[in-house]
Amino acid sequence: MKRKPRIFYDAQMIDHDPGPGHPESPGRLRAIEAHLAKHFPTLSTASAPAAGAETIKQVHRAEYVDRVVSLRGQVAVLDPDTIVGPPSVDAALLAVGQAVAAVEYAVENKEPSFALVRPPGHHAEKGRAMGFCIFNSIAVAAAQGLSFAEIERVLIVDWDVHHGNGTQNAFYDRDDVLFFSTHQSPFYPGTGLAGESGAGRGKGFTINVPLAAGTGDESLIEIFESQLVPAAEKFKPDLVLISAGFDAHRLDPIGGMEVTTEGFGRLLSIVDEIARDHSSGRIALVLEGGYHQQALARCVGRCVEGLS
Repeated sequence: MKRKPRIFYDAQMIDHDPGPGHPESPGRLRAIEAHLAKHFPTLSTASAPAAGAETIKQVHRAEYVDRVVSLRGQVAVLDPDTIVGPPSVDAALLAVGQAVAAVEYAVENKEPSFALVRPPGHHAEKGRAMGFCIFNSIAVAAAQGLSFAEIERVLIVDWDVHHGNGTQNAFYDRDDVLFFSTHQSPFYPGTGLAGESGAGRGKGFTINVPLAAGTGDESLIEIFESQLVPAAEKFKPDLVLISAGFDAHRLDPIGGMEVTTEGFGRLLSIVDEIARDHSSGRIALVLEGGYHQQALARCVGRCVEGLS
């Protein structure tokens, strides 16, 4: 049966500009927007309101959220890679809002969704910005998903070339979120070793698969089939989320991996099958990295096609 994925997107996020030459540039969303308009003209899209501070405080420390919100309209350096200009805080609040709305749509309608957002989020820690990321959109969205009575367990799959340290740490001691990450290692941010598997009640609910530079489609597919699928079978998630970074693509200027556009499509198929088997089809993707703009746009298009 043909499904109707919903895209959550607000063009105001394009206004966030970290500066000339910065890889996390406004052109990323422009390229995606143009590709989808050309190849998917009837795609269902929506713009959700910005997330409120209290929603974000489900994951981030209150003092950090308040400090970032106070920077609205200003220029500031939050960390060496994370620069905000006058529109940036509003863009970050909108990014969280789109991710939360995508999860709510997936839960309520049992249909797939994709939040096309920037800045990305998975490096943002509870109390600090990091690696282009201001707020951790997917972590906040997962927390919001758990507020639904029918959602008791959330699976987050992170296939970005960089380890999602912020997402891992948001749920490291919890057993209601299973975090599964494949990522290049050694590489920024230096976390995500195989031995990082959770703490306390969360022991065993973090699964890291560090990979050497040069890893491509077949290795990733084998890992998803041999490690992710049985872990999901045991966990039985009620909601499946993907930190959809595409900087493991072979053309990406930052990453060193060799995944193809079709490879990402095959990874999506595996995760989507998990959602069909365990989550009544509830699946939502949230954009993370991907810095070759044409490859990024094609990968997003391939995933949209797969969700249909």
